[in-house]
Amino acid sequence: MSQPVLPAGQVPAMLLAAGRGERMRPLTDVTPKPLLQVQGQPLLQWHLQALWQAGVVQAVINTAWLGGQICDRFSSVFGLESKQNNGRLLSISYSHEGADFGGALETAGGIARALPQLGPVFWLAAGDVFAPDFVFDSAAVQAFAASGHLAHLWLVPNPAHNARGDFGLSADGMALNLPGDDPSPRLTYSTIALLRAELFALPWCDIPAGNPAGVAAPLAPLLRRAMDAGRVSASVYTGRWTDVGTPERLAELNR
Repeated sequence: MSQPVLPAGQVPAMLLAAGRGERMRPLTDVTPKPLLQVQGQPLLQWHLQALWQAGVVQAVINTAWLGGQICDRFSSVFGLESKQNNGRLLSISYSHEGADFGGALETAGGIARALPQLGPVFWLAAGDVFAPDFVFDSAAVQAFAASGHLAHLWLVPNPAHNARGDFGLSADGMALNLPGDDPSPRLTYSTIALLRAELFALPWCDIPAGNPAGVAAPLAPLLRRAMDAGRVSASVYTGRWTDVGTPERLAELNR
């Protein structure tokens, strides 16, 4: 039976902003990486702006390292300063992993912790990725909600720092968990995705609902299990995209 179609405005988003940013030191010794300036505004603001323009009305941001700065910068509402978008605002809530558990819970652990604040389908994006052309498209939400897939990933051409790539892509748009010795082409996971809450329950994930113990766990193993079951689709994104992982990449974006 097909899944219900969800209007884009009713699909929340989770933005990942809890990491320490070790490779960005010393910049991140005093500033969380998602607040580093790219072309005149914080990295994380590019995603918030795109979500707001797409009509998304709720975002959850996870925090750990210097997370108080992120809360102070964005508070609980985005869009107050603009008269555009028919007065619609983007509500922001937080999942404070650092305050609750003393550190970041990695991607799957952080999502599992924030899941009570999210819906059955939600957007995911990393706060340290610059993708100013990406559109959080309502048509993509509707197609994904109707598909029954557990995840839809946006893949990008491999950057120099990840030349081998992460996942394969079939001709019919399914993400592939290729063996390490498989020479088939791979693409890089952009960290932007549509996810179904079902992915964070058995048999894909064994973290209890809400992650009350603060288990730290990566996302990739869950995605690979779901790929092996044929339940992860993918698209190629060819717009501007940078994983702002080093001071050199940040400087290049601002040059």
